[in-house]
Amino acid sequence: MSEPVIKCENVYKIFGANAQKMLQDSNGNVDAKVFQQNGCIVGVNNASFEVAKGEMLVVMGLSGSGKSTLLRCISRLTDATGGKIFIEGQDLLQLNNKDLIDLRRNKMGMVFQSFALLPHKTVVENIAFPLQIKGIKTEDSINKAMDMVKLVGLEGRENYFPRELSGGQQQRVGIARSLAVEPDIWFLDEPFSALDPLIRKEMQDEFLRLQDKLQKTIMFITHDFDEALKLADRIAIMKDGIIEQLDTPANIVLNPATEYVRKFTEEVPREKVLLIKDVMDTSIDNLGDLKVSNNEIIENVAEKILTQEKIVAVVDNNNEIIGSINPTKIIKTVFGGRKNNN
Repeated sequence: MSEPVIKCENVYKIFGANAQKMLQDSNGNVDAKVFQQNGCIVGVNNASFEVAKGEMLVVMGLSGSGKSTLLRCISRLTDATGGKIFIEGQDLLQLNNKDLIDLRRNKMGMVFQSFALLPHKTVVENIAFPLQIKGIKTEDSINKAMDMVKLVGLEGRENYFPRELSGGQQQRVGIARSLAVEPDIWFLDEPFSALDPLIRKEMQDEFLRLQDKLQKTIMFITHDFDEALKLADRIAIMKDGIIEQLDTPANIVLNPATEYVRKFTEEVPREKVLLIKDVMDTSIDNLGDLKVSNNEIIENVAEKILTQEKIVAVVDNNNEIIGSINPTKIIKTVFGGRKNNN
C-alpha cells in the first residue's frame, strides 16, 4: 500500500498561554472543560487519520467543532500544539519557513469561503497572479490562466473584473486560481457556503466534475451534511475538537458510531445516499429474473425491486451476479433509520 499523502498522529491545537504545559501535564487526556477553566480553548483534540492519494476527505461539524482549525494545522497556517503531521512523508512541523513556503507554493492549493480576489485585476490576471509570484513569465502565466478559465467554464468572462461577476462566478475564479499552480493537495474551507442553494448545487456538480478529471488529494470542510454525503469518499465528523467518526458516507449513515453522529444521520434520506452494494446480501439463492447494478443508488431502483415477489439479483460491471437484495431489505433501509415522530 502506498504512503498516505496526509498523515496526522495525535494532533492537538489548544489556544491559551498555558496550552503547551497543560497538554504535557495531561498526558494526552485532554478534558476541554478542565482546560477552559484554566484559560485554554481546545480547538483540535487528539486527531489521528490518513488521507490517501486522490481521496476526498470531507471534514464536517457544526460551528466551533474544530474543523477549520484542523485544516489550518495541516496547512500550517497555524502551528499545532502537539502531535505530528506528515505531508508525503515530510514532517510538516519540522520544516523551516523557506521549505514551508516552497511546499505551499508547489504542493498545496487553498480555497476559502471568502473569495479574496484582487479587485483591480481581471479574471485572467487574478488566476495568473500566483504563477507570476512563482516567477513564471507573464505570457506563460496568462496562457496557463486561460486554460483554467476554460476548465471552470468562464470563457468569455476572462477580462471581467470581480465586481462584474456573480458570487458563483467569483468562486470559480478562486478555484481556478488555486488550481493554476497544479497543487497535489487541495484544501477547501467551506468554499460554497456563501452561495445561494441553486448556485451551490451547480458548484458541487462542477467540483465533482473537476475532481473526476484531476484526481487531487482533497480535504474539504463543510457544516452541511448533504454536501458531505454528495462529495466525500470518506467523512470525518467533528465535535468539540474530537473526530467522532471517520468512515465512508454509507457506513456513517448505516452504522453511526456515537449518539452525536446518529443525530446527524437520522433525517438523511437513505435512499438518496446509499448504493445497492451498501445493503445487498452475499447469498445468490432463489433469485427472480430482475437484475440491478451494485452501483445503482437505491432511490433509482427501489420501485422496481418493491414490485418483485422474488429476491432480486445484484450484478457487477461485467453483469456477473455478486449478491442479492430482498424487497423487505429496501423497506427496512429506507424507513428503518428514520426518527419515529408518532
